[in-house]
Amino acid sequence: METPLDIEDRTALRDYLRRTGRIGLADEITARVLAGGVSCKTVHVRLPDGAAWVLKQALAKLRVRADWFSEPARIHREAAGLRWLASLAPAGAVVDFVFEDMEAHVLAMSAVPEPHANWKTLLLTLGPKQDHVARFGQLLGTIHRRASEQADDLRRDFGDTTFFEQLRIDAYYRTAAANVPAAAEFYARLIKDTFANQVTLVHGDFSPKNVLVAGGRLVLLDHEVIHWGDPAFDLGFALTHLLAKARHLPEHRAAFARAAAEFWAAYTHEVGGRFVGLEGRAVRHTLGCLLARVDGRSPLEYLTPAGRTALRSAVLTLLPRAAMSLETLIRQITLPQP
Repeated sequence: METPLDIEDRTALRDYLRRTGRIGLADEITARVLAGGVSCKTVHVRLPDGAAWVLKQALAKLRVRADWFSEPARIHREAAGLRWLASLAPAGAVVDFVFEDMEAHVLAMSAVPEPHANWKTLLLTLGPKQDHVARFGQLLGTIHRRASEQADDLRRDFGDTTFFEQLRIDAYYRTAAANVPAAAEFYARLIKDTFANQVTLVHGDFSPKNVLVAGGRLVLLDHEVIHWGDPAFDLGFALTHLLAKARHLPEHRAAFARAAAEFWAAYTHEVGGRFVGLEGRAVRHTLGCLLARVDGRSPLEYLTPAGRTALRSAVLTLLPRAAMSLETLIRQITLPQP
């Protein structure tokens, strides 16, 4: 029986690339494992001609403390997303698709040229820059707007929400609801609303950790939970990261509050009023994601125990007022903590 491919084994990876004709039989590669991902093995490969690829191989069990499983075949959803995003996202905002292997569950894409920096790291060390935030909102708005104009094709290709349910609805919303019974009714309504408003292509992991800043542009990565769904989920997921960092970094609190508002403004400028009831659902998804990043399967690692307790309390206080505007939510979440 053939040993399954492990792309983190450099020799095995080199032999695989030789065997499949992607490099010559005598060619060598330089490979290094990339850190940070919990759902995939990710390796940077330098080819003999100087070209650079990133290879991803989906894990059946994600690298977190809790038992969290998902089918490795989701890597092919990411491959389909990458191919579609080449035309939906602004120029230069996604990398090029190279190949996929349906048996080994491997995806290869072009590597982002050096130098580049992870936007999450920049936010945690330097705080937000207005131009990055505006591009972040414009990027999401462009994808949502263009995708809504090609609904028939995209609904056909991305209508299966299995991976989104496994990796977001179950792991975030249903887990948080089980851990915080006071929020269970809120989450039940939110989940129902999510599947009742499937109107565009939703990235599902639209966060600063999946953005590289390179040469003045933002490059979006990690598309494995992309699906036809509710655009408000992407908004809530993204806003959660800006607002949680506002609470975590009091010296940048005001800047992150402005960034959240600027992100929303850039997004709405791009999409206009095409999505009915969007702001209200964005508020609810933001509250849902904030609580899920405390009490779901993937808590924010930079929050202290006291920070998690305070954020949980703040969200639970606001749930009965979930009909508020996004402006009000930003103000309430970023109030100075006692």
